[in-house]
This record gives sequence, structure tokens and C-alpha cells, in this order.
Amino acid sequence: MESCNTPIARGTEDILISLCNSVTRVLSVATQGPVHYSAMVQRISKTCLKPDIGCFVLFDGGFSGLVIINFSAAAAMEIYQRYMLSMGMSADELASSFTSDEVSNVMGELVNQVVGDFTGKVRRELQTHITQNQPKMLVINQQVMLSVDANLDQPEARRVSFYTANNNIFYLELAIDRTQFIKLYDFEPQDAPDPDALMAQALSSAVAATPSAASTDMDTESLLKSLGM
Repeated sequence: MESCNTPIARGTEDILISLCNSVTRVLSVATQGPVHYSAMVQRISKTCLKPDIGCFVLFDGGFSGLVIINFSAAAAMEIYQRYMLSMGMSADELASSFTSDEVSNVMGELVNQVVGDFTGKVRRELQTHITQNQPKMLVINQQVMLSVDANLDQPEARRVSFYTANNNIFYLELAIDRTQFIKLYDFEPQDAPDPDALMAQALSSAVAATPSAASTDMDTESLLKSLGM
């Protein structure tokens, strides 16, 4: 192939946009309703978990980073309820509180699908590979500064506001190594997988794997101790 006359470069904002588009794509399909994000992005110095439900995912490989999504109780319940109803569950079978293990499991699976969609796009569009850990949802009642060793030498951090169909708000925070991808020659990205099929396949395992309250408490306590909290 011939080299491009004008090399195309992609940096932090381009990676952030790709991640934001994965959030809106997966959650819009899951909830059968529009999810969108603000046109303005915040530069932040540190990432943190915030009430009511916080989730973080580490990724590593071609570049390293940390993704945090902080859901309000209202946003989490709306996404959970709309998703479960769209999958054929009846309203009287749904959990009634955002602190329910079922809500955490389903939200964790949706975040896993979001990050999976994002890592797939990184592989197709940036021609590199990153791996992720399993998202962990934490129900918290106060802000927690999260300083996890993500192997970031020159970290850049951003925060983006998202809105559900009912205008409930949640936030995505991304910490990533300062990096830039430069296109050396033309290539054709592979087709993306269908998020409908992926989430339908994952729902049964997410609900069936609901742990007991005692098990969840022990897992959460162990995780917080490992983070030094």
C-alpha cells in the first residue's frame, strides 16, 4: 500500500470520543431509548468513585488507562429497569432498590459490554490491542479518590457528562497515558459485532450469577482493602 500524503493522527480526545460512543451505543440498545453525552468535556487532575454506584475498569496493552463510570441512583435504576423490561421481564419481578445485588450485576455486565465494544474498536481502528479487567460495581455513599497503579507515565484525565432518556445524569472519567496514533498507510477496519446479540447472550449469565449478600460484602471489602481504602 502507498503511504498517506497527510498522516492522520489520533490522540486523547479521539480515544475519549470512541469510548463515549461505545457508552451511548451499548446503553441506547440496552434501554431501547436515547443516551447522549455533553459536547463539552472537562480536564480533571484526578479520577474518583462517587455515589451512588461507581464502577472502574483498568485496561492495558497498546496503551494503559483507567475508566470510571459514576451512576446516580436514578440513572442506574432507569437503565436497569428499561434493560430488563426490554428483555421481557415483568415489572413486578424487578429489583426495587439500586443497592440490590441484581442491579449491580446487570449494570456491571452492561459496563463490561461498553468496554468490550470500545476495545474492539481500538483493535479495528487503531490497529493495536488492549485488555481489560472485569468491571466491579460498588455501591458507595461518599466520594472515594481512586489511585490504582495503571502504569501511567504521563496521565491525562477527562470527565464527560451523560444523560439518559429520562434526563438522569451519570459521568464517565478516563485517565490515560498521553499518546498519539499516526496512520502510516490506508487499511479497512473490520466489521463491528452486534451489541444486541452480545448483551442478550450475557443477560442470563449476569442474572444467574447473582451472588449472596454475604459473598458480595466480602468481595467488596476485599477489593477496597486491595485499593488501600
